[in-house]
Amino acid sequence: MIQVSEIYTDRPAELTNTVQEQAYQAMDELMISFERVATDEVITMEDCQQINERLDMNMVKTLFLCNRQQTNFYLFVTRGDKPFRSKDFSKALEIARVSFASEELMAEMLGTKIGAATVFSTLVDPEKKVQIVFDQDVVEDQWYGCSDGTTTGYLKIATKDIVEKLLPYSKHDLTIIEV
Repeated sequence: MIQVSEIYTDRPAELTNTVQEQAYQAMDELMISFERVATDEVITMEDCQQINERLDMNMVKTLFLCNRQQTNFYLFVTRGDKPFRSKDFSKALEIARVSFASEELMAEMLGTKIGAATVFSTLVDPEKKVQIVFDQDVVEDQWYGCSDGTTTGYLKIATKDIVEKLLPYSKHDLTIIEV
């Protein structure tokens, strides 16, 4: 059982990494309102159940994928309760099969560790090396639940603010697929 704080509507007093700093700065600049909780370290989707209950939403599953040559990278966001099938993802994008990128590549390219993959990593990818891919189901949800770039901070944001404000601000195009 993980500890989940009360709900806050302001940034944490201490920011611990660049992605987290950039996330709160962008939300301030873009006037994106959010609710957040602080938690014990959370790594798995199962660990997110208590966060979902506290924030009354469903956390997304954010996967960092790459091709075999490690030349094409994808941040795939899907529903937390949906199983990932590489074959379905690759077919939807009409690309060769992908696999999970390494922990080292994740740290280098996304600025996060395992369990903290987040759409806010687009803010530390100015060269747009990572393609952003959302499952259609995520786009249709009212709320977008994600990490703030750490494994101890989680956010509830209007999905339309992610799609219509954050991604254009980060200059990343969004590909939407059905899987």
